[in-house]
Amino acid sequence: MDVVTLVYYAAICGALSVAAPYMGNRLVRLALGVLVGLIAAAVLPMARAAMAGY
Repeated sequence: MDVVTLVYYAAICGALSVAAPYMGNRLVRLALGVLVGLIAAAVLPMARAAMAGY
């Protein structure tokens, strides 16, 4: 795993962990975690391409 991917997912997981206690029961937290993970995985290639131009 390269550094960009590692930092990106660390930031996403860190933000989610801060918000998790306020998200309700386990099922809601699980569903939101899956949703955030899917969105993060979809956005990473676009973010990486956008950073490549700088």
